Amino acid sequence: MAEKGGLGTIGALGLSVISSVAIVICNKTLITTLGFCFATTLTSWHLAVTFCSLHVARSLKLFEHKPFDLRTLFGFAVLNGISIGLLNLSLGFNSVGFYQMTKLAIIPCTVLLETVFYRKRFSQRVQFSIALLLFGVGVATVTDLQLNFLGSVISCLAIVTTCVAQIMTNTIQKRFKVSSTQLLYQSAPYQAATLFVSGPFLDAALTNRNVFSFDYNSFVLFFIVLSCLISVSVNFSTFLVIGKTSAVTYQVLGHLKTCLVLAFGYILLKNPFSWRNICGILIAVIGMGLYSYACVLESQQKAEELPVSSSQVLKEDVLSVSLDTDEVSESDPLLEDGSIKVGSPWGSNKTGFGKDLRA
Repeated sequence: MAEKGGLGTIGALGLSVISSVAIVICNKTLITTLGFCFATTLTSWHLAVTFCSLHVARSLKLFEHKPFDLRTLFGFAVLNGISIGLLNLSLGFNSVGFYQMTKLAIIPCTVLLETVFYRKRFSQRVQFSIALLLFGVGVATVTDLQLNFLGSVISCLAIVTTCVAQIMTNTIQKRFKVSSTQLLYQSAPYQAATLFVSGPFLDAALTNRNVFSFDYNSFVLFFIVLSCLISVSVNFSTFLVIGKTSAVTYQVLGHLKTCLVLAFGYILLKNPFSWRNICGILIAVIGMGLYSYACVLESQQKAEELPVSSSQVLKEDVLSVSLDTDEVSESDPLLEDGSIKVGSPWGSNKTGFGKDLRA
């Protein structure tokens, strides 16, 4: 069972990396080459296609629908939609460097929230590996840090909403005992509706263009459909990774994907690169490796501690039963039928009174 769980986690992480890199490449072509720069509206289409795909899967009985508290579901979905919109606004109102710093700040904020509200403890080994990873990604991606008040406020709100939404993803799955597929299926339509309503206004504010007046030629439509299909895998793997691991691990994985995208751009697309980028990526990969090693060690320690604690509980129960038996023996040596109980002072074999004595 442990091996299956480990393979499931590795598969979820691998699916997340592959699908995320694929959608970045597709969206880069869509936005940069074809000029379709309506990111928030596109995300609402992603979620709508994801819901339709999961609805078909449910009709084929590939998973079981499991409803749970509607208020929790609605709040979670709306919060997710708001966090996506705020991240897009953060990119629009800040420099690229400050936006990258915003994304980097999500991990320490998540650690802080889980420590304060969930009493979760992070070992020094994990803290060091996260710090090394963030330093590497910062070196590789952060170039300029132009600050402005409105952009800073939006970034702070984006950080908090993203952290809370991702922590809720993990908490809801465990609290209501729903799978990642069940949670995504129920929350996707609410998220899609939130972004579909707000998306055109956010995109218009950021681009000064109207998504409904865009020239949708065959190439644009092809890449939009391709992006939506890949997004099904991205959304599913996101919920899967957070459910199987944690919000912090998902963010760590996200920064690894950033490094992979940078490396891909340099190798295949011949994007400009510097030794600073290379050093930053190497440091980040080392940090990721250390984080993975630390998580594996902690998992092994927990697995070793569990049988020990179980055996201690068992011993305490046996000792408790033994003491209870002794107390009964000392207080009531006579049984209901008038015989003397073996093990009592009157039933000791040493004294030769081991036979039943009748009144």
